[in-house]
Amino acid sequence: MTDKRQQHLTQSAEWLALSQHAEHMRDVHMRDLFDQDPERFERYFLSAASLQLDYSKNLITDETLDRLVALAKARDLPARIEALFRGDKLNTTEQRPALHTALRNLTQESVYVDGADVMPEIRATLAQMEQFVWRVRSTQWRGFSNKPFTDVVSIGIGGSFLGPKLVSAALKPYWHGQLNCHYVANIDGSHITEVLRHINPETTLFLIQSKSFRTQETLENTKVAREWFLHNGGSEDSIGKHFVAVTANRDEAVRFGISQDNIFPMWDWVGGRYSLWSAIGLPTALTIGMDNFRALLSGAHSMDKHFRSAPLEKNLPVIMALLGIWYGNFFGAEAHAILPYDHYLRGLPAHLQQLDMESNGKCVDLDGQQLDYATGPIIWGGAGANGQHAYHQLLHQGTRLSPADFIIPLHTHNPVATHHAILFANCLSQTQALMRGKTLEEARQELIDQGYSVSEADALAPHKVIPGNKPSNTLLFERATPRTIGALVALYEHKVFVQGEIWNIDSFDQWGVELGKQLGNNILERLLQSDESTGFDSDSSTAGLIELYRRRHESERD
Repeated sequence: MTDKRQQHLTQSAEWLALSQHAEHMRDVHMRDLFDQDPERFERYFLSAASLQLDYSKNLITDETLDRLVALAKARDLPARIEALFRGDKLNTTEQRPALHTALRNLTQESVYVDGADVMPEIRATLAQMEQFVWRVRSTQWRGFSNKPFTDVVSIGIGGSFLGPKLVSAALKPYWHGQLNCHYVANIDGSHITEVLRHINPETTLFLIQSKSFRTQETLENTKVAREWFLHNGGSEDSIGKHFVAVTANRDEAVRFGISQDNIFPMWDWVGGRYSLWSAIGLPTALTIGMDNFRALLSGAHSMDKHFRSAPLEKNLPVIMALLGIWYGNFFGAEAHAILPYDHYLRGLPAHLQQLDMESNGKCVDLDGQQLDYATGPIIWGGAGANGQHAYHQLLHQGTRLSPADFIIPLHTHNPVATHHAILFANCLSQTQALMRGKTLEEARQELIDQGYSVSEADALAPHKVIPGNKPSNTLLFERATPRTIGALVALYEHKVFVQGEIWNIDSFDQWGVELGKQLGNNILERLLQSDESTGFDSDSSTAGLIELYRRRHESERD
């Protein structure tokens, strides 16, 4: 830890100054800030890497931003940003760098891991992907019956699933007309059953996405796919035509039966939730083509350049991160909503749930000391106007504070009637309503104007009061293109990194997911035992539920 980061976060002068400032801001309403400053929108608006951010509908003043930026500088953020791009081992518990930015490095700059430049291998992998994608899309690579492929099934989970699925859906207008992409992640057998039911083994290509090639859910689904393939016309010899792997464990993939030539690399310096820029993005590349996949990388690289070079007060990821800290640490907000007003971006909340919550859901700092302040928020949300008829009620009148990001393109790929204008109006009206609210007197007068008596209006008006003063960001872009989507995902990656650095936590490990896996193996062994052997150490609830399962399945066998 550098000298600037030695002092405990909540005891720093910058943190204490923010705490004092927050007390003053509790008595401020955003509608008054807008009334007092006709230029508020222009002053709190940023553009970079094809994205535009309106953050004027936040409970902030220039003083707020100055104090937040001072906190970031006190935590040595500029140096930490450089350390990220330089390849320092920021994942301290595993002694690894976090070099997802190298995967989209379009410069000639070298990037080193343990003294070795990793860029030649990254470029070689892109070339391997290019050749593979061309062969499949041009029908040079065909199935065992010499028919061209019509379907791609990507089998993975976590980062090997959520990121590529998001980007593939976001870029649906760019899909190859003859290839359909399917994703399988869930160990619930219904998931892979439903996918296999609608595809043809002669024309299906399977992509097995697992860094370790030992992930239980991925391997079990892969075994099912393999058996289905072999029982529906495929043979052991033709597996090489239909199964491809992306993994760091080549030996396991070969033992499974995948040809050496059909294995794409992964690296331990890229976490799963940051891996869609690597060969994990193969399903996306197959459906949108390598030119568009390179444009995706280019968009992310543009955001990387902005993040690395822009001053903190003009830096999109930094500003969004600091706003999150402002509400989470000084106003008690425990959740953050992601609301994409674009049907193709409906998978964004799920991807950002993993990105943010797996990265910053930590309770100890880099030195292993218990934290006395909040870290990562609960990320939730859903598609556009749909939520207005569901959970937006809580945003407007609920007792919990949940800042929200509204994300919308200025142009749609599908200009149907006036749909997009209506969608855009809905988006803006929600942010305005969250900010302005409706006072008791406004609600009362509205009811009287509608014909209610004074007594009726007095009784009903409290129920129609909208407190307002609820913060939101509005993220805009011209159209959902590969470059735009690349920049958007990279923006959130860097936002998460900034918050982790200020909180002094390791945003690149995920030890919290391990215990459930370990216990799950013990429980599975007990579920499948046919005898009444003892020695299983468990609480009464888990033991009782295991026995309930065993009795039900034993009765079915009898």
